[in-house]
Amino acid sequence: MIRKAELLLFFGIWIAEVGFAAFKCDGQVKGRPPNPSKTYTYQVLARYPHDRHAFTQGLTYYDGYLYESTGLEGQSSLRKVDLTTGRVLKKADVDGKYFAEGLTILRGKIYQLTWLSGVGFIYDLSTFDKTGEFHYEGEGWGLTNDSKSLIMSDGSNKLKFLDPKDFKVQRSIEVFYQGKPLDQLNELEFINGEIYSNVWHKDLIARIDPASGRLLGMIDLTGLGAGLGLDSEDVLNGIAFLPKSASLLVTGKRWPILFKIRLLAPGE
Repeated sequence: MIRKAELLLFFGIWIAEVGFAAFKCDGQVKGRPPNPSKTYTYQVLARYPHDRHAFTQGLTYYDGYLYESTGLEGQSSLRKVDLTTGRVLKKADVDGKYFAEGLTILRGKIYQLTWLSGVGFIYDLSTFDKTGEFHYEGEGWGLTNDSKSLIMSDGSNKLKFLDPKDFKVQRSIEVFYQGKPLDQLNELEFINGEIYSNVWHKDLIARIDPASGRLLGMIDLTGLGAGLGLDSEDVLNGIAFLPKSASLLVTGKRWPILFKIRLLAPGE
């Protein structure tokens, strides 16, 4: 006959084992998401010319044209670029005291960050006339939007969602990889319900769930810049999406080439 103490011990062990199994399946510790199950590689579909002097900080494709933000103090600018020729069709120079960073387009306006100044600029999409400024705490790195909020990186593993009306932080998410914060999230692009982010000084693009910060996968772009004569700071940076072909445009700081690529899932 099983005594009460033995029965309680049996059920206690069973509950602990079930709980541990659920913990392993969930893969989370204090809200940290599981590691991604997929690492994507790439196939180059086309190459386009890119200004070798453009220190690319932000990139997006809108209504048939590339829009690019370039950095460095005294060299920062906002540009509208013809994709196939690389020709700059329109340009607005940024005041020399600012180091421009990411950009995004929302509701007929271009939003552009600066690195250390805590100020961003708002431009009319058609004319490039500056129509306003906004302010934020911390550093400005990458910028994108989900059609409702501006989504901003600051060099950490956090992404902040800003209200485009008053620029207050609505919420933030944190991104982890292999149990550690995935720091130095940089240039951003919102694609089909996911956030794509360059990782500074890495040949990687992270695919991130905007609701939770869960890492959905990593894109390994190793070798893409080989043979371009790049310096140590001429790193991969710049993501744009071509919706008609469901392909990506990627480049880097002072890269002479902009690449059109398609992603290859594991096993392809």
